Amino acid sequence: MTKKILLLGSGELGKEFVIAAKRIGQFVVACDSYAGAPAMQVADACEVFNMLDGDALDAVVAKHKPDIIVPEIEAIRTERLYDYEREGIQVVPSARAVNFTMNRKAIRDLAAKELGLKTARYFYAKSLDELRAAAHEVGFPCVVKPLMSSSGKGQSVVRCADDLEQAWEYGCSGSRGDIKELIVEEFIRFDSEITLLTVTQKDGPTLFCPPIGHVQQGGDYRESFQPAYVSPEHLAEAQRMAAKVTEALTGAGIWGVEFFLSHEHGVYFSELSPRPHDTGMVTLAGTQNLNEFELHLRAVLGLPIPGITQERMGASAVILSPIASHEAPRYRGEENVCRQSDTYLRIFGKPYTKLNRRMGVVLCYAPNGSNLDALRDRCKAAAARVEVW
Repeated sequence: MTKKILLLGSGELGKEFVIAAKRIGQFVVACDSYAGAPAMQVADACEVFNMLDGDALDAVVAKHKPDIIVPEIEAIRTERLYDYEREGIQVVPSARAVNFTMNRKAIRDLAAKELGLKTARYFYAKSLDELRAAAHEVGFPCVVKPLMSSSGKGQSVVRCADDLEQAWEYGCSGSRGDIKELIVEEFIRFDSEITLLTVTQKDGPTLFCPPIGHVQQGGDYRESFQPAYVSPEHLAEAQRMAAKVTEALTGAGIWGVEFFLSHEHGVYFSELSPRPHDTGMVTLAGTQNLNEFELHLRAVLGLPIPGITQERMGASAVILSPIASHEAPRYRGEENVCRQSDTYLRIFGKPYTKLNRRMGVVLCYAPNGSNLDALRDRCKAAAARVEVW
């Protein structure tokens, strides 16, 4: 039963996946572009290299001969995954899924053009002139994003034509890899946005976690809460869309499928990640019988998942760094969180800081039926008491 897992990307989500894997006896090699990344601190072995370098990636795969490759970040030479899959290595969820979802162009065209899912209107731009033409078609305000990025890097809301040059420069600077192309989206006036964690299995039905509400700033997650209220008809539509797109992408694992919800216009497919989602860290508060990392691992290993149940309500709020420093970060105020009941503190263990980098998270929980707004406020207040310096 023991498998050798090569984890490509070793941030806070990867760390929790490794913890889940070690609890049932798996061997994990954690990889990232810098030493001392969070998942490396709990893995059996580690490798530091640029995963956009295909030859370096090939060398690490040849060295460790993994049974399973689990990509956890976008900046990977993903086309090499098809070769590994042909060699008999399991790629999570599949090489097809990773290649499609690491690039917004591929996944958006699949969802909108091939599967007919409702999305915001969109165009692509390879130059500032193309960006201006696309924005004119979509109208203002519009959303400009790199085709390949993470954590909101390079994403901006453009409110008038005068802002387009800045949006082009910012979008290109935030792009990961060697792709210099942006997507221009219609600005959806939504009432709420959710993550629907979706689990596809090797031998079992597709399962859905209770919907997770979240708040983003600059395209990056700041807080999440579960369960988010979603009308039964909107939830059914979101589940239908999530099942359709994950089936088309193929493979087993957990997917973070994001939707915009509008009382007037219904459900819009937004984005999809073929791995545990940052907003799903709220499941570490014990909101479900199995958290998102345990679900991902079971699906990857082909272990049965009898069902997903909502155990209690939960909220998460991130701890951000107000500074940038190559020195090891220090923290103040942990005791302010730890003295609160029904509250967890998780420091990720990142070896250096960047401005507004996520360094930890506070998790709060309450019985089902409690006041969710009060729970969210308590969680955000607790996270604000932890200082990074």
